[in-house]
Amino acid sequence: MSRLLIVTYYFPPSGGAGVQRVLKWVKYFREFGVEPVVLTVEGGAYPKHDETLGREVPPGVEVHRTSAFDPYTAYARLTGRSRQQAIAETAGHVAESESWKERLAQWVRANLFIPDARVGWVPFAVRRGARVLRYESFDAILTSGPPHSVHLTGLALHRLTGLPWVADFRDPWTDISYYDELPRTAIARIVDEWLERTVLTEAAKVITISEAGKELFLSKVPRVAEDIAVIENGFDPADFAVENTVPADCFVLAYVGSLYGSRSPEALWQAIASLREQGLIPKLRLRLVGRIGDDVLATLRRYGLDAVTEVVSYLPHDEAVREMQQATALLLTIEPYSHENGTTTGKIYEYLAAGRPVLGSGPATGAAANLLREAEAGRMIDRDDAEGFAEYLRSLYQAWERGGMPNGASAEAAASYSRRTQTGEVAALLDTVVIARG
Repeated sequence: MSRLLIVTYYFPPSGGAGVQRVLKWVKYFREFGVEPVVLTVEGGAYPKHDETLGREVPPGVEVHRTSAFDPYTAYARLTGRSRQQAIAETAGHVAESESWKERLAQWVRANLFIPDARVGWVPFAVRRGARVLRYESFDAILTSGPPHSVHLTGLALHRLTGLPWVADFRDPWTDISYYDELPRTAIARIVDEWLERTVLTEAAKVITISEAGKELFLSKVPRVAEDIAVIENGFDPADFAVENTVPADCFVLAYVGSLYGSRSPEALWQAIASLREQGLIPKLRLRLVGRIGDDVLATLRRYGLDAVTEVVSYLPHDEAVREMQQATALLLTIEPYSHENGTTTGKIYEYLAAGRPVLGSGPATGAAANLLREAEAGRMIDRDDAEGFAEYLRSLYQAWERGGMPNGASAEAAASYSRRTQTGEVAALLDTVVIARG
């Protein structure tokens, strides 16, 4: 077997969407002739924890953990929050700042911690990685971000050892959805963009999750198209092996994940309120599973939907999957930003596997809309189109009223997004960089 050092910040006991991609690769790599060795953080700044995911790491896989400099402890003390609250509030978006302390902390985060607040792990990871590579034989290095600071570890280890290095991007770097909300100075942006170009240039291969991501990276650096591979996100069929029944006494529209202000589909809430006032969806229930922002809950109360809304706090991944399978329909949201048309989200693939129809809020002609249409899995509706939401939701509700289950993606349509299949694609890519090195 070839031996691969994987550098990733998010790894069990980290939970949430960010851990799934690398975890599943580690789970299936041996089937494709790759022995994975993981370098990760000890007690990292994880927005979510899921101890159950550790069961998916195959026996005998080496996992090296190191300490890290953690600015979240200082932020928590400054703002009077717990460390976990501080981490959760800054995960995946930029929270509105109400006090000077919060604004100061955001400025420090944006301008002193480049490219991200987890860059304090880099020196620890480089030191441990160099030691592992010195005393063990490896064929390649793979880094996966965000946080994109992990790619700086890959860059350093590549320069130290000459091993081929593959950089995997689950999200854009300087084009990530909340980037323009950061209070970055011009100098900080220049440094960040330089780091991004350096990584994109020096990695033997770059992996991204969509064609739009590939085009974005090609616009930044002079590389041939073959150097940037598209390997989408997906789902693990093993996670969906248990069938679940859908409740017959109510229509459950479920959202599974993090939902906050910029992701909140207000036109949908408006449509639901209108349909309820007309008595057209009397048995509809909203079930929000995960980290749900207070601003979202306030909006639901304003539309009088709190009476039909159930909020369930973050669940382990296997239980979250059951929630998807037990819903009548699933809600997907894509927040507005400059590259929204190329966004699919990691959640959408598990929604496809659940086989439930997807009601999406976001660009009606983007990548997510195309994916849902091709899989016959649902519909993306422009986030301001309350009439469109009402029409599609009413059609799903009527199908349920007639005693039939509204259809989502078929098992055949979802099959091409299997994590096992995608792991084989990564293994084949690694073969090319190892062979090229000679």
